[in-house]
Amino acid sequence: MATIHPSAIVDPRAQLDSSVEVGAFSIIGPHVSIDAGTVVGPHVVIEGHTTIGKDNKFFQFSSIGAPPQDKKWDGEPTRLEVGDRNTVREFCTFNTGTVQDEGVTRLGHDNWISAYCHLAHDCQVGSNTIFSNNAQLAGHVEVGDWAILSGFAGVHQFCKIGAHAFIGMYTSLTQDVPPFVLVSGNPASAHGVNIEGMKRRGFTRPQIDGVRAAYKLIYRSGMTLEQAKAALVDQQHESPDAALDIGAMLTFLGTASRGIVR
Repeated sequence: MATIHPSAIVDPRAQLDSSVEVGAFSIIGPHVSIDAGTVVGPHVVIEGHTTIGKDNKFFQFSSIGAPPQDKKWDGEPTRLEVGDRNTVREFCTFNTGTVQDEGVTRLGHDNWISAYCHLAHDCQVGSNTIFSNNAQLAGHVEVGDWAILSGFAGVHQFCKIGAHAFIGMYTSLTQDVPPFVLVSGNPASAHGVNIEGMKRRGFTRPQIDGVRAAYKLIYRSGMTLEQAKAALVDQQHESPDAALDIGAMLTFLGTASRGIVR
């Protein structure tokens, strides 16, 4: 049986693995499922149709699975899905989805979510990301694996952030960020490739050089975006070690719906 503090309120219909811990004064709703090894600290509210994986750690005063902050929401049973081994620090808010989108907000695996962060309805966040304090996502935002959002970064609804991108402190983001690109400012603008992040994750020098060359085609060549995309196809053949990474950039550019940061 799960370890539940006497002051916590856990609905008997909630599904908690026997190894789950629930701290003092926390509240777990009837449609919540929590898998093995997850620790829910004190004063945490987990509600809605929420599924939480293994070995997560929720610190005090977070609100997880509350209804979307969207006037179109009309009580539909939308969902929140949280993967495995995530750290969620104090005062975070994760909302469920809306039927106007996929109906589910998702957080993948091995993410570090610092204090006061917000994941709005229908956000799709990958794995191994870092959200520094007060990073905020509006609705329908997509964040790729290994992306980093610095403190107080704010992301407009429907924006996409590619894998390994880096968003600087206090950045106001209203357009899409291709993979590997470093952006900052208000409004946001591109400032190069996230080389340090690539080094830390084991990318080779040829891979980094290939991505830097791709960045220059997009941002420094004077080409239109369509011209740059065509040139990237050739760049894949010229940089075989970085072909997959350049391919990821091409794929992203083909799905960017708000235009990319300049």
